[in-house]
Amino acid sequence: MVDSITAPAPTTAPVAGQGSAPDFDAIRAVVRETLAPLTLKIDEGYYPAEVLRALGAAGTFRQHLPSQNGRGTVDIQAALTAMDIVSQECMSTGFMVWAQDVACWYIEMSGNEYLKETLLPKLASGEALGGTALSNPMKYLAGIEPLLISAEETEDAFILNGTLPWVSNLGVDHWFGSIFKVGGENPRDVMAMVNTSWPGMELKQLAKFCGMEGTGTYALSFDNVRVPKSHVLGDPLLPYLKKIKAGFVLLQTGMATGVIEGCINLCEAVEPRFAHVNCYLDDRPDELREELEDARELIEALAGDVFNTDKDFMRSVLEARLLGSELSLRAANAAMLHTGASGYLHDAPAQRKLREAYFVAIVTPAIKHLRKELDVLAAA
Repeated sequence: MVDSITAPAPTTAPVAGQGSAPDFDAIRAVVRETLAPLTLKIDEGYYPAEVLRALGAAGTFRQHLPSQNGRGTVDIQAALTAMDIVSQECMSTGFMVWAQDVACWYIEMSGNEYLKETLLPKLASGEALGGTALSNPMKYLAGIEPLLISAEETEDAFILNGTLPWVSNLGVDHWFGSIFKVGGENPRDVMAMVNTSWPGMELKQLAKFCGMEGTGTYALSFDNVRVPKSHVLGDPLLPYLKKIKAGFVLLQTGMATGVIEGCINLCEAVEPRFAHVNCYLDDRPDELREELEDARELIEALAGDVFNTDKDFMRSVLEARLLGSELSLRAANAAMLHTGASGYLHDAPAQRKLREAYFVAIVTPAIKHLRKELDVLAAA
C-alpha cells in the first residue's frame, strides 16, 4: 500500500484540456503488431528504430508537450500511460520511450525558440531520435560523482571535452542533452542539445549487459566538440533544472508501472494451473494489483502538478519513483516464483521481466540515489 506517501495539493500546473484526446489504441496497435514480434530480438541487442518511429507516428512522444499534443497543456499522465503500455510488453523499448520523452521535455521547457521550431517537432514525431545523458550530471548535482564533461566558451559556441560512460537511445545522427562545466572568465554549468554525428563525437560500445541490450547504449567521447550557442537549453543551469526535474523523474514511473502490470499478468496467466500451490507464495497477483492501482493513483496526482516548487512535492515525487523501483522488484520476483520452471527458460517473459525490474531499480536515479536525496531533504 502507498498510504504513507501523499501528494501535496496542486498549485500551478496546467490541467489537461479537451482538444486532441490521446489515441492509446493506436499505441497499443504498434505494440501488438510491430513491437511484440521483435521483443526477444530487442532483448538480445537489436535497436528497434522502426518501432520507435512507429510509436512516434502514433503520438507516443508528444503527449506531455503542450506545443505538440493538440491540447496546449502539459499532460504528463498521458505520457505515462503511453509508456506503461509499451513497457508491459518490452521495458527496453519503454525505457527508450522515456529517453525520447525527456529529450523532448528538455526543449519544451527551455526558452530556446530555435530548437522548439526546428528540432522539437522532429523528436516529438519520432522522425529524429535521442536520449538524455543526464545520469552523470544528476549524480554530480547529488554529490555522488564529479561532472565529466568540460567546456571552453567562444563567442558563439562551447567546445566540449570528456567522456560519458553510458547514454541510451543513441545511434547515428541522434540527439541528447548534455550538461558541462564551463571554465574561463565566467565559470558555470550549462546544458545544451548535442548531435552524435557532430565532428569530435564518438560512440563506443564498451560492455555487454545482462539485459536492456537493445537500448542503443554507448559510451560517449567528446574531442573538441563544437556546440553552437543556438542549441543551449539552460544557462544559467539551476533555474532550468528546477523546472524540468520533477517531470524528468516522474516520467520514469511509466516504465515501472508497465513492468509491474506485465508481471501481474504473468502471475494471473498461470492461476488456472498453479493456484492450488501458488496460494502459498507471498505477493499474490491480487495483492500486487491493489498496490499498483494505489501507486498509479498517487502518480496521477503528482503528474498534475509538476511545476510545484514546494520541497514536500519534490519529496513526494522521489518517493513515488522509489516506490516504483521497490514494487517492480517485488512483482518481478513474484512472476518468477508464480511461473516456476517455465519462467526460468531462456526466452521466458518472467526472467526478462526480472532483469527489467532490476534496471528500474538501478537506472539513475537508482534506489540508493533516491534514498540519499530523500535523506538530504529530510535533514534540510
